[in-house]
Amino acid sequence: AENLIGKTALLEFRLVNDSSDAQAVMTKAENMDAPPLNKDGTPTPEIAKLLPKGSGLFKAAPGPEGERTRYYVLFDSVPVTGAFLENARVATDQQFGTPNIDFTFNKEGGKIFENFTGANVGKYLAIVLDGVVHSAPVIKTRIGGGSGVIEGSFTMEEARNLAIILRAGALPAPVNIIEKRVVGPELGEDSIKKGVSAAGIGFILVVIFMVVYYKAGGLVADIALALNFVLLLAAMSYFGATLTLPGIAGMILSLAMAIDANVLILERMREEMALSKPVAMIIPTAYDKAWSAILDSNVTTWIAAIFLFQFGSGPVKGFAVTLTIGLLLGMFTSVFVTRVIYEFWLTSNPKELSI
Repeated sequence: AENLIGKTALLEFRLVNDSSDAQAVMTKAENMDAPPLNKDGTPTPEIAKLLPKGSGLFKAAPGPEGERTRYYVLFDSVPVTGAFLENARVATDQQFGTPNIDFTFNKEGGKIFENFTGANVGKYLAIVLDGVVHSAPVIKTRIGGGSGVIEGSFTMEEARNLAIILRAGALPAPVNIIEKRVVGPELGEDSIKKGVSAAGIGFILVVIFMVVYYKAGGLVADIALALNFVLLLAAMSYFGATLTLPGIAGMILSLAMAIDANVLILERMREEMALSKPVAMIIPTAYDKAWSAILDSNVTTWIAAIFLFQFGSGPVKGFAVTLTIGLLLGMFTSVFVTRVIYEFWLTSNPKELSI
C-alpha cells in the first residue's frame, strides 16, 4: 500500500477525433511493427507528421491476451479533468459483474461536464487515465447529475487502488511520507497467540455452561460444537488459509452462531416438554419450530459476509471467508449432526429428556 501514498492519477475527458485523417493515423499506428509512441508518450516522427492539427495519439488500455493494441487520436482540448472530482469508489457492473469505478464531480465540474456532453451529443468521449484510454463511449445524451463510470478490464484490487488514487488526486494538497516504521513479526505473533488463547478459554467456558445448564442436551450441543471446530480447522487447512486475527474473529463468531442454533433447539424442547408431550414428538417438533429462526439468522449473516468479501480489503475478506465457511459447517453440525444423535438415542425408547 505504500506505493499508493502520495500518488495521484491524472483523469481527463477528451473528444475522439473521428476525421478521415485521424482514422488513417489510428490504422497506421495499429499496424506498425515498431511502437508508434515513444517512452515518454510522444508520437514518433513518422506519426507526428501525420497527426491532424490540435490532436494527439493515445494508447488504449490492454485488452484480452493476444488482441492487437488499439490507439486513439484525441483532441488536445481537455474541458474536464480529475481536478473536479469529489469522490471515486469501486462499483460492480450489473450486467457482467466486473469491477468499475463510479466517480462524482463537484458542483462546478458537474456543470462543465453537463454542458460539454450536451454540446457534443453523438460524438465519442475518451476517458483517459494517466495518458491511457480506458474507454471511449458515444455521448448519447446530455449527462447531468455530475457523475459517471470508468469501465475497463480491471481486477477488483486494481479498481480499488485506482479509486484510492483518484480520490488522492482530488485532494487540495499532496501527501508525502515523513516517517516510516517497520513493526517486527513478534507483535503479530503475540496478538495471534492471545487471540487463540481467548478463543480457547471462551470455547471451554461455553462447553461447561452448556453441560451445566442443559445437561445431556448441552452435551450433545458440545459434541456438535467440537465437530464444527475440527471441520473448520480442516477446511482452513485444505484451502491453505493463514491463521490471522480477522480469521480467528470469524471462527469465534461462526462458533457462537452454531451454539446459538443449539440453544434455540434446546429451548424449543423445553417448551414442548412443558406441554407434557412424549419424547418422540418433542424432538422433531422442536427442530421444526427452531429451523426458521436458525435459517434467518444464518442467512442474514451470510449476506453481510458476502458484502464484506466483495468490498472489503485483505483482512476483511479473510474474516468474511472464515465466517462463511464456519456458518455452513455450523448449520450442518447444529441441525443435522445433533438431529442424528437424537434420532439414534430415540431408538432406545427413552421416557424423558435431560434438558
